[in-house]
Amino acid sequence: MRFILPVLLIVLASCQTTRYYIVRHGEKADPAAGTGSDVPLSPAGEARAQALQARLANARLKYVYSTNYTRTKATAAPAASAAGLGLVFYDPKDTAFVGRVLAQGPGNTLIVGHSNSVDDLVNRFLGRSELTDLPDSAYGDLFIITKRGKRMSFRHAQFGE
Repeated sequence: MRFILPVLLIVLASCQTTRYYIVRHGEKADPAAGTGSDVPLSPAGEARAQALQARLANARLKYVYSTNYTRTKATAAPAASAAGLGLVFYDPKDTAFVGRVLAQGPGNTLIVGHSNSVDDLVNRFLGRSELTDLPDSAYGDLFIITKRGKRMSFRHAQFGE
């Protein structure tokens, strides 16, 4: 009898569901002189960041990751703030990043990246090639990867206007 509880806890833990929400940053402002590649969000991008926060309001986020660019931080910040979380920065070229996210254990996670890195993240989570680079004009795509036990499923949704 005393072994039933530990076995039950192990079974329940293996059935836990975690969602990974992967998005590209919001619309960029026109590059100003001297900003280089670190362009901030435009007003439309700021509105999209608020729309992302609203879309994920009930997601019970436990982790929020962003690259260390002004536009990705500004896209992730409203959702992180609403969840009472800080941003954790990652390098989009770090091929081991997804493995570390998976190893952190359960907890719904938002990851904000770029048009040329979101596809790599999704494909690494799924272990197969599902996406290619996003067009530079594509904003508002929400890629949701759901992990149940060892199974991963994928869904493409939208947010914002």
